[in-house]
Formats: sequence, structure tokens, C-alpha cells
Amino acid sequence: MRLFKRIKTSYFTLILLFLFISCKGQNTQHLPVKATKIHQDSISLKAETLPEFRNSVHDTDYQGNQISGVIRTVFQDSKGNLWFGTQDGLARYDTSGLVYFELLDSNGQGVTVHAIIEDKTGTIWIGYGGGIAKFDGQYFTVFHEKEILKRTGLWSMTMDSKELLWIGTTDGVYTFDGKALTPFEIPEGKINPSMGISTPKMIHSIIEDNKGKMWFATNGGVYIYDGNTLKNISEKDGLQSNFVSQIIESNDGNYWISTTTGIFKYNGNTLTNITEKLIGNEGGIGCVFEDKKGTLWFSVNKRDIYSYNGKTFTKIKNKDSDFSPFPFQIYQDKQERLWFVGFKGAYRYENETFVNVTRIGPW
Repeated sequence: MRLFKRIKTSYFTLILLFLFISCKGQNTQHLPVKATKIHQDSISLKAETLPEFRNSVHDTDYQGNQISGVIRTVFQDSKGNLWFGTQDGLARYDTSGLVYFELLDSNGQGVTVHAIIEDKTGTIWIGYGGGIAKFDGQYFTVFHEKEILKRTGLWSMTMDSKELLWIGTTDGVYTFDGKALTPFEIPEGKINPSMGISTPKMIHSIIEDNKGKMWFATNGGVYIYDGNTLKNISEKDGLQSNFVSQIIESNDGNYWISTTTGIFKYNGNTLTNITEKLIGNEGGIGCVFEDKKGTLWFSVNKRDIYSYNGKTFTKIKNKDSDFSPFPFQIYQDKQERLWFVGFKGAYRYENETFVNVTRIGPW
């Protein structure tokens, strides 16, 4: 397989609007920041750098005071700042308040942020619908390839131990080394008719395991790349469904594979559907997460949330009601608090209660 193949690229103008939320602020303004074009030698992806700008605003009517009506991802950086990828752009909570970075494409339309990660230098990388961006603490650098990322749409992203960026799109996988965007071939799967967005080459998630292997969740099962060969795990191996939404490596070295027919435990040789008695083969699994204690948390049928301690399943809901959020992601921060982000905002699970974290807290 020929892994690296340089391709021609182009760029477009991206406008970045900064909104700062403060409990003391009273005025609302949307101030565009003019992009300054920069050229980087031997880099095929041209970039635009935009200075950070803050402006105090206070708008209690914004999406019912939620951080966002739809939050796709949450991430806590090494400084303790919380980043939220939303349907409307990017938000960050730090000691001074909540900051909104509203990304607009060349048509003036907002973009959805699907992935946020941090590299070894502390640089934050953002993956959104039509491109990628990085933030060094002062400046954003936006990378956009008009004919590829804009056409395909970024869906997932991770950085491996060699600082190579792996990008999952609706049209396959690409790598980005800071200089060139390179296609990485993954065989086609099928379209999932139960999903609103689905393509034969869709890449739902990407991880690197502790051995340096890359894992890809696709509509054709799981693909594993060891640096030389590509291995497939699918229905032929007992997976029961080739529609894989997520893969995580457990604390004990096993793997959890989320599919439309349940969660499968993979020990490197055999597959076991751990949720078959709980939900049968009809309950589609959404997001999956394993906390620091080894407890598995997951959503079923886009709504119900369960935990699994290795022996028993527990349905998670408010102690005083049947309420549970509709999460796209489950995440544990450095304070070991569990976050559930998705439709209708962000929630933390504390004292058997889902606490809605809005723009004014509780943080």
C-alpha cells in the first residue's frame, strides 16, 4: 500500500468571530476579524492566521442559556480549560469565563466542530465540517483543502504518537503531517439506512492503541493498521454488524467495539457481544466510554444510558425522575467528573443526578 502521496491543495477565506460570555457583561456584539494570509514554505496546505479577540457579551436568550443546543464533543486541555465542539462552532471555558469562537465558511455559514485534541506542545487541534485548525494559545491557523475536506466533511480525528494527524471523513481517511494532506486507503463498506448521514467510505472514529496500531470504525467493520498491513474484523469474524460507530481500548488491554447490534469485547482473538442479553440485537449503541476505574458507560437507542462494571449493567437516570440526556460523547475530566454532551447541551453526572451545565454554570 502506498501510504504517502502528496496532493495539490487550495485555500479559502475563513472568518472567525469571537464572543466572550461573562456574567458581568451586558452588550452583545459580533466582531469579524480580518484574515491575514501567510505562506509557509513547502507546505501544500496554505493557511490563514487570525489573532484572538475577546469581547464581553451577555445574551440570556441564546439557545435557552445552554452552551449550545447541540454539542458534538468536549475536551479538557493540559491547562484545565474545557473545550466544546458544537453545531455552531467552538467554545472554551477558562478561569475568566466562556469564550465562543464562531467559525464561518466562505458562504458565511456556520460549521460543526466534531473533534478537539491536544498535541505534545500544548497546541489545540480542531476538526470541523470542512477543515482543520490549530490554536497555539494566541493564534488560530486554519487549514482548508477546498476540493477534499470541504467536499467530504471531517467526521473524526486523532493524533498518533508520532504527531501525525489522522482525519476520518465521509469519504475515507487522510493523514496530515503539517505539510501535506495524504489519502489513506480503506475499503468501502455500505450505507447505513438508519443513520441521517452515511456513506460507504464513512469513518466514524479513529484511535491509536498502546502498541501503536491504528483502529478505524467504518461501515465495513473494524480496520486495524500495524504500519505495514491492514486487517479487517467484520461479520465474517462474528461481529454481527459491520456498522461500527466507535472503538476504545480498555484499561486491561481489550477493546470495546460499538455497533448497531451491541457492544463487542475483543481480546485480540475472539468477539463477545456483552449487551446481547440486555438489549438483544435490536438496540443500536451510540457513544461508549470507559472511566479511570474501568467502568464502561454507553448509550442505547440514542437515549438510554447504562454503566457496566464487568459483571452487571445499571441503567443511569436521575434519582428523582426518568430523565437522561441524549449524548454524542461521554467524557471524564481531570477531576474525574463524567460529562454527557449532545442534544440540549452539556450534563455532568453527580450524586445520581444529571446536572445541566449552562453558560452560567455550575462549572
